[in-house]
Amino acid sequence: MRPLTEQDIRTSFVNCSKGEAKRLAVPRDLAERPWDDLDFLGWRDPGAPDRSYLVTERDGLLTGVALRYPSSQRGFLHRSLCSVCLTTHPGGGVSLMTARKAGAAGREGNSVGLYMCTDLACSLYVRGRKLPESGVRFEESLTLQEQIERTRGNLFAFLDKLYV
Repeated sequence: MRPLTEQDIRTSFVNCSKGEAKRLAVPRDLAERPWDDLDFLGWRDPGAPDRSYLVTERDGLLTGVALRYPSSQRGFLHRSLCSVCLTTHPGGGVSLMTARKAGAAGREGNSVGLYMCTDLACSLYVRGRKLPESGVRFEESLTLQEQIERTRGNLFAFLDKLYV
């Protein structure tokens, strides 16, 4: 992914108003992000425990999405699987992320959701740059490039649902 500026991020959102995009908390460490290893920029809002955001590039266009997730989770003893990168996490490492749909459907309250790594670090898990709390990812027969393509495909399939 190419490095993004604060302005790139704020103008990319498809499921919130321009005013909401102007007010959201943008990461202050954009210059330090591992851009070459990211399929999307994802972050949690430090001032709103139930909000997170992601921005990705697709066919040269940026798409930003405001997400909501449960601010508190029960102490789960089982593992959960991220629908984007297929990394398993113990406890609350995976959360149901919901996004208001774009346009009129979103203004009417319609949303879509998927189970995703709570820390939004899917790109880093796929590339082995970060390990889940369990310390391992399942070994796959796919090449790294195929895993990256699958991760991007899963994310794009979710984003496509914002417009349906």
